[in-house]
Amino acid sequence: MPVSEKKILKRLYVVTAGLFLFAVAVVFKLVSIQVVHGDKYRSLAEKRTEKMFTIEPNRGNLYSDDGSLLATSVSRYTVRFDAETVKDSDFNENIKPLSEALAKLLGKSSSHYQQVFRKAKANKNRYALIARNIDYSEYMAVKGFPLFEKGPYQGGLIIEQKTVREHPLGKIAERSVGYERFDENGYATRVGLEGAFGQYLRGIEGRRLKQKIAKGQWKPIGLDNIIEPKDGYDVISTIDINIQDIAHHGLLGQLEKYNADHGCVIVMETETGEIKAISNLGRTKDGKYYERLNYAIGESSEPGSTFKLMSLVAALEDKVIDTSTVIDTEKGSWRIYRHQIKDSKHGGYGKISMAKAFEVSSNTAFAKMIHTSYKDNPEKYVERLRKMKLHQELGLPIKGEGEPVIRYPGEKGWSGLSLAQMAYGYEVSMTPLQILTFYNAIANDGEMVKPRMIKEVKEWNTTIHKFEKEVIDPAICSQETVKKVQRLLANVVSEKHGTGHSLYSANFSMAGKTGTAQKNYASKDPDKFGYISSFSGYFPAENPKYSCIVVIHEPDKSVGYYGADVAGPVFKSVAQKIYANNPLVNEVELMTAENQKLENEYQKYYAEAQKKYNSVPNVKGMSGMDAISILENLGLQVEIRGNGKVKKQSISQGTDINKVEKIILELS
Repeated sequence: MPVSEKKILKRLYVVTAGLFLFAVAVVFKLVSIQVVHGDKYRSLAEKRTEKMFTIEPNRGNLYSDDGSLLATSVSRYTVRFDAETVKDSDFNENIKPLSEALAKLLGKSSSHYQQVFRKAKANKNRYALIARNIDYSEYMAVKGFPLFEKGPYQGGLIIEQKTVREHPLGKIAERSVGYERFDENGYATRVGLEGAFGQYLRGIEGRRLKQKIAKGQWKPIGLDNIIEPKDGYDVISTIDINIQDIAHHGLLGQLEKYNADHGCVIVMETETGEIKAISNLGRTKDGKYYERLNYAIGESSEPGSTFKLMSLVAALEDKVIDTSTVIDTEKGSWRIYRHQIKDSKHGGYGKISMAKAFEVSSNTAFAKMIHTSYKDNPEKYVERLRKMKLHQELGLPIKGEGEPVIRYPGEKGWSGLSLAQMAYGYEVSMTPLQILTFYNAIANDGEMVKPRMIKEVKEWNTTIHKFEKEVIDPAICSQETVKKVQRLLANVVSEKHGTGHSLYSANFSMAGKTGTAQKNYASKDPDKFGYISSFSGYFPAENPKYSCIVVIHEPDKSVGYYGADVAGPVFKSVAQKIYANNPLVNEVELMTAENQKLENEYQKYYAEAQKKYNSVPNVKGMSGMDAISILENLGLQVEIRGNGKVKKQSISQGTDINKVEKIILELS
C-alpha cells in the first residue's frame, strides 16, 4: 500500500475515533441530564410553559329575612384593543361602524372612540382601554360589534372579567352589610356581616392548569379543572328591608334637621334578639350623610340619662329604695364636694318620689339616691351593675365592638364623685347596642337575649347552619322590679307624666327613656363642647314586639339638643310606621292563617323546584331568593334588580333554555 494511502487511512481512523468519543460524551451528558438533573430541568421547562391558575368561586349571596338581596356578586368586564393583530384593511373598513355601535351602547360620542382607535393604531398599542365595568349584557353586545366579532386575533378584542360585590339597597345599611377585602399580601379587612360570615360566603378556590401560547396568552390543558371551585354558601340575615328603610330615612331626616355630626338607630325584635334594622350615618365635609362607621356596635360613650334605668333597677334589687321613696331635689341643684349637679328644670322639682324622679329625669334625685345609698359600700352598687352583665361585651361575630366601662372602686378614674356621676350616666361607657340589649331585657320580662343578625346559612334549599336564640341571662332582675320599671318607662312617654310626653300618641303605645349627655365637658374650648341625644325603649308598651334605640351626636345646640326633641322623633317615626305597615295582632286564628299562607308558598316553590324544565319557567310573584334558586339550578345566569318579589322577568316563559344564557329579574 502506498505511503499516501496509509496516511489517509490513519487520519480516517483518528477522525472516526474522535467522532466515537464525541458521541460517547454526548450520550453520557444526555444520560447525566436525564438521570441526575432531569427533575430540575423538567420543572424549569414546565414553569416556562405551564402554570397553575386560581379559579375564584362565586361568593354566596347575603339576603334579608324575606329573601331580598343585600349583597350579591356580579361580573363586570373591561374592554381593551390590540391594534397590532388587526389588518389595516379590516381596521379602515370597520372603525366607523364599530365606534358608532360603542357610542350608542356606552354613551360617549362616535368621534371619541374613533380617536381612541386611531391613536392606538398609530402607536401600535396592544392594550388600549376602550371601556371599564360594563355588565354582562353590554359585554355580549360588544362581542358582536363590527371588527370585534372577528375575535382576539383578527379583531383585536381583549376582554378582562372580574367579579364585584354589589349592594342592591345602595347606601342603606352599607356599613352593616360590610365587606371582606384581601390585600396583595393576603391580609384581610373584614367589616359587617360580609366580614363576620366570610367563612360561609367566600367558598373554596379551584385550580386549573394552563399552557402558555403565543403573545403571552394561556389556554387550558385538558377539559377538566385540577380542583373544582366550590361556590360560597348563602347567608340569610335578620334584617327587614322595610324596617331598615324606615329607620334609615327617619335618622337621616333628623340628622339633617339638627345638622348633627353622626348618629345611629337600631331596631331589635324583643323576644328573639333579631336585629331588624341598623343604620349608621356620619356627616361628610360637604354636609352630606353616609354610612361612615358602625357607631351602633363600635362607639362606646357616656349614655347620660338612659343609664338611669340601670341605676334604678340596681337600687330596687338591692332594696335600698323603692319607687315611692321621696327625694328632695333641692331646687334643682345639689352640691357634692366641689361639684354641682343640676336638673334641666330651673328650680328643680322639690320633694318627689323616685318614680317621679325617673319620669322627669332628675339628675339631683338620682345622684343623691345612689350616693347616699351606697357611699359606705360602693362595691355593692358596682357589683349589682356587673351582675346584670353591663360590664361585658356582647361577643358579637361582627368585629369592632366597643368596650363597656363600669369602673370598680379603687380603679383608675374612681373618685368620691363616681357614685353620684354614674347614677345618671357619667363615668360609665356603653355602645348603643349594649344599652338597647338591657332595655330589651326589661321589655322581655327580664330575659336578656344576645343580639343576632343572622338566621341561617344555606346551600340552595339545604340549611347548613341555623342560628338560634341565645340567652345571656334568663333573669337580670326580679319580676317585681321588672314590672315596676316597665310602668315607669311607659309613664315617661305618657300624655302628661314624663320627659317623653311630646312623643305620646293615642293610636299606639310606647315606653322608653330620654337621654341628654354632655360631650367633651372637660374641655376648655367651647367649640368642642356638645351633646349626645338619645332615646331607648320599646313598643307596644303592654306587649313589646320591638325595642329601639336612637343616638345622635353633636346636634346644633342653637336648634336643639334634648333627647326627647332630637332622638325621640326618630323612635316615634319608626314605631309609627312599623305599626302602620305591620299591624301587631295576637289572634291565634290570624297567626295560624299566616303560617298556612307561608306553608302554601313554600309548597308552591317546592313543587316548582322539582320540575324538569326544557324552557324558561314563570317565576313572577315568587320571592327573589326562590326565583334565583330555581333559575340557577337550570344553569341560567340571574341578575337581580330591586328587592322583594319578582315583578318582571326579561326572558318570557316558554323560551328554550338552551338559547338563554342570562335572565334579568325585576323585584318590587
